[in-house]
Amino acid sequence: MHKTHKKAPAPRTPRMIKPGRGFNIIRKGVSKSNWRDLYHFLHTVSWPKFLMVISLAYLLANSLFAVAYTIGGGVENARRGNFLDAFFFSVQTMASIGYGAMYPKSIYANLLVTVEALLGLVWIAMATGLMFARFSVPKARVMFSRVAVIAPYNDVPTLIFRVANERQNWILEAQIHVNLVRDEISKEGDLMRRFYDIPLIRSYSPLFALSWTVMHAIDESSPLYGVTPEEMVEHEMEVVVTLIGLDETVAQTIHARHSFIAEEIFWNMRFVDILSKGRDGKRTIDYSRFHDILPL
Repeated sequence: MHKTHKKAPAPRTPRMIKPGRGFNIIRKGVSKSNWRDLYHFLHTVSWPKFLMVISLAYLLANSLFAVAYTIGGGVENARRGNFLDAFFFSVQTMASIGYGAMYPKSIYANLLVTVEALLGLVWIAMATGLMFARFSVPKARVMFSRVAVIAPYNDVPTLIFRVANERQNWILEAQIHVNLVRDEISKEGDLMRRFYDIPLIRSYSPLFALSWTVMHAIDESSPLYGVTPEEMVEHEMEVVVTLIGLDETVAQTIHARHSFIAEEIFWNMRFVDILSKGRDGKRTIDYSRFHDILPL
């Protein structure tokens, strides 16, 4: 039995779709500055980086106001020229905690408090909105098989791979779309990356809960018809898969994507059966063998 390894050798065919998020493409000629699209950056950056940006911005804002309080004074019971006293006074003002021993006593200090309190309200609203927006975005937990196979099905060569829902709920109205991406050279000698639709035997599932074996018959109308493993590597072919559906728990649309490069498509192999039935008649699915394949 063939089992895929977690640390496989580096593939020869360059991958366009990353296993995680984004494209495996180097962009040139466009600005890489995140400040031009800060809202999108704060939505897509990882949680550690997001919290770091929020924390640094909070500390920076309080430090700037602390400098202003230190220079101008006007805070009762704060040591003159003491940055820490001014910083913690700024924190109390921005967070609307309420003053204890320290409070503003001059017009200058009160004006600063007014400006900082207003900015604090805006800051809290923006930070809260960003946190909620990140939490509320529905995320799919869909598992794709690490490999795909090409094997006969009803005497027709068929491209086969697996998809599974890792959550214990339903994905309603699930749809899978598959495309073949390959390099082609036009008659004029121009290199192009072309997309071809790959029709599936079944591309729709009204209730997707456990496992889904996705199949494409390689007949005369298939873009894979007559293609050999060597040609798949030569033309840098990649099978791109997208899944969309409605998560019944949050009632929102979710999506997932994956791709198989030439080295991840095995010929004349089949997937190990993961469905069984117990003595009580209940069906069992073994996800530990989800990626395993066998020779025909």
